[in-house]
Amino acid sequence: MRFVVVTGMSGGGKRTAMKMLEDMGFYCVDNLPVLLIEKFVELICDPNGEIQKVALGLDVRADQNFAVAKESLDKLQNNGYSCEIIFMDASDETLIKRYKETRRLHPLQTSKNIRIEDGIRMEREILAPIKAEADYIFDTSHLLVRNLKEEMDRIFVGDKSYNSLMVNIVSFGFKNGIPSDADLVFDVRFLPNPFYIDELKYLTGNDKPVQDYVMQSGDAEVFLDKLEDMLEFLIPGYVNEGKYQLVIAIGCTGGHHRSVTLANKLYERMKDKGDYGLNLSHRDIK
Repeated sequence: MRFVVVTGMSGGGKRTAMKMLEDMGFYCVDNLPVLLIEKFVELICDPNGEIQKVALGLDVRADQNFAVAKESLDKLQNNGYSCEIIFMDASDETLIKRYKETRRLHPLQTSKNIRIEDGIRMEREILAPIKAEADYIFDTSHLLVRNLKEEMDRIFVGDKSYNSLMVNIVSFGFKNGIPSDADLVFDVRFLPNPFYIDELKYLTGNDKPVQDYVMQSGDAEVFLDKLEDMLEFLIPGYVNEGKYQLVIAIGCTGGHHRSVTLANKLYERMKDKGDYGLNLSHRDIK
């Protein structure tokens, strides 16, 4: 019997995660009144029953005390019900942007005359205890839906381990500024620039001719070897410190050729290598 609780910040992607679990064969129930949690689990979580995979969605509501939900989950686990917790998160800036795009109110705004920013801050405080106990934390600030599905499949279909660290590899152009959320920044402007080759100028690092041109320099392979070795050393330390998002930014002048090529190559090297999530994006390619 597999019992999963999906919770997290409003706007963080909880409903998307629930839909994915439903597609994986989970019996999903969302927004169950917190006073019914224990009774629901006792009725449905029968090891010999027909339903063997259950997902319960929980979120903060103005008319409910979330502390009661946390107490119910603690009581269930003390009574022998095994529970996995997924926590969906995103940066404050991302959440505010999503609310403004959808023109929806934050759940805590429905009964309080407060701003979205205040609702998000209050929600973080309320959810802090359950986030601290979460088995899986997904930061969806820069996570595409397909990448989230890959990680969910890995955990709940492939039964592979996941330590809640999402590694984001992003290419960028220095002329457009360094990504504000970058943890590690690497400059690859020392490599030959395809921009000055007429037949390559209007291609990108996603095109094989550009990749071949950039990688023909032995320095590119040496750079990747050293970078990969450093990341293999650093990532376990980040995991031990509880970090759940690592942004590796690789930059060249315009963010079209060299940085895109090296980001793609690093992604290929790191793919399926560890029990962390991996995401690739090209900020300035367009």
